Amino acid sequence: MLELTMASVAGADAGATAGMLMADAPSDPGAVLRVGRDRAMCRLATPDDWLFVSRVHLEFLCGPDGSWQVTWLRGSRSEPSSEVRLTLAGQPAQAFPYGGTAKLPAGSSGELVIQDRTGPRTVNVGFYHEA
Repeated sequence: MLELTMASVAGADAGATAGMLMADAPSDPGAVLRVGRDRAMCRLATPDDWLFVSRVHLEFLCGPDGSWQVTWLRGSRSEPSSEVRLTLAGQPAQAFPYGGTAKLPAGSSGELVIQDRTGPRTVNVGFYHEA
């Protein structure tokens, strides 16, 4: 099972508790959870006017062995409008490359932070991959 939580935070709300959205999926081969602006394709959707987040920004995919990976999908532009950082529990945050993929170890937890390059807005996606 993979569990996701998402909070969208703007500059004025940075110190406030943001509303959380949640989604989960069993660790069945081919299971997918997506994060982005397109509500038709994404289980977790950001505000429509947050253009630094792609229509489908992050894709969590379960492989044939029940393991999960996350990919920052490349959009229509050669350079992204945001930066993404990945933190696995107990490790420092790392820049996550545009178009990159990372495996999520079983039993792991962490967070991906999508940061707007033009203003103080973030989308924080927490994850927990049940062992």
